[in-house]
Amino acid sequence: MNAILVVALVCASTVQAPDCSRETALDVITGPAHTLQECLIQGPVLAANAGHAGGEGSYVKTRCEPRR
Repeated sequence: MNAILVVALVCASTVQAPDCSRETALDVITGPAHTLQECLIQGPVLAANAGHAGGEGSYVKTRCEPRR
């Protein structure tokens, strides 16, 4: 079982990084990861695959959370 949840937050560029959260994000994309390193790599990949490359007007912030 995957112990880590990858959370890719797509936030507007007008939102500062510390304020980018599940509540303020334009989109929230989640997926599984086995390790912290895999999680950090998978966040931007998940967002890009969903059509959010972090282009002009938005950026991607990756969070790694323990699975419940």
